[in-house]
Amino acid sequence: MTAKPISELPDPFRFAGGSRVRTPEEWKRRRRELLDQILDIEYGRLPPVPARTEGIPLSLHVVKYLGDARHEQYRLTTGPSPSISFVLNLLIPKGDGPFPVILRGDGCWRDAREGIASEVLKRGYILAEFNRTEIVPDRVESVRRTGLRLVCPDGDYGALAAWAWGFHRCVDFLVTLEQVDAAHIAVTGHSRGGKTALLAGATDERIALTAPNNSGCGGAGCFRWPGPKCETMGVIVDKMGFWFSPRLKEFVGREAELLFDQHSLKALVAPRALLSTEALGDLWANPSGTWQSHLAAREAYRFLSVGEKIGIWYREGGHEHGLADWQALLDFADWQFRGKRPATRFDINPFPNLPPAFSWSAPVR
Repeated sequence: MTAKPISELPDPFRFAGGSRVRTPEEWKRRRRELLDQILDIEYGRLPPVPARTEGIPLSLHVVKYLGDARHEQYRLTTGPSPSISFVLNLLIPKGDGPFPVILRGDGCWRDAREGIASEVLKRGYILAEFNRTEIVPDRVESVRRTGLRLVCPDGDYGALAAWAWGFHRCVDFLVTLEQVDAAHIAVTGHSRGGKTALLAGATDERIALTAPNNSGCGGAGCFRWPGPKCETMGVIVDKMGFWFSPRLKEFVGREAELLFDQHSLKALVAPRALLSTEALGDLWANPSGTWQSHLAAREAYRFLSVGEKIGIWYREGGHEHGLADWQALLDFADWQFRGKRPATRFDINPFPNLPPAFSWSAPVR
């Protein structure tokens, strides 16, 4: 069972002036409008793109227990003067590249476990990891006066936007490396890291695959469709308001007045690939609301004739980013990047009795 929906999900194809998108060219204009609305109200404007991002090698060695993978560690320095710096770790498979990349910002919790790193490398991917809290801390008392705020003091951006900016700076550096397949960079993250990865993918078209895991409220979940025991806008803004734009709190209890919901953010990723990995037992992350936002975002993919580029995958269990989640991501990445159609399905509905959350559909072309 789910709680009663607050209201129907808004039509992402309808311009603010009332007319509706008719062509892919008009969608590009509507996409910019949606992005402006979402950043203005929910996340804040991302800090500006710096003139430079440089990487200084810190460590290079071979990791025998990971199949002779190369570990390369860099200190990235980016921004004007004063600049901000943080560490990027790469695990690169043995052999000739270039290799696709999976970029993860969850180094503040821990680097990916050995079994996960081994699986990524075995599949022929570079695993790139950084600690997003080196960009801004994950603390309300520090996020607006340390880290990136010393370099970019102006703006309404919250921590999620700052961390997404950090993903983009990693991409700046990755695309300069000869061992990197710059056309095939994926971003992923878990929980608040998944919220960050989704925002990063929606706001940087160099990212070929966006893969949030158990990202919930403010991520792949849905404000208007609260599943049982899930986190709501009121709860997250009360406890973690510094992740967002200060304006979002104005819509607590007024979610129906938002001109968008999280399906709109997902739609911004199109026509690039998007995969949500979810857990049926992770009720706090709103698995049923995430299914609703997936269905609604899928209409944008259908409109652009790239329906196979959006997927969703559920497992049993709770709130974690485990090996099964990574294997699903790698299966989907192999399909999108290498044309290897997987045995895994990425369109299974685990909520067959759930009523639809919207009555509109993609415009007929």
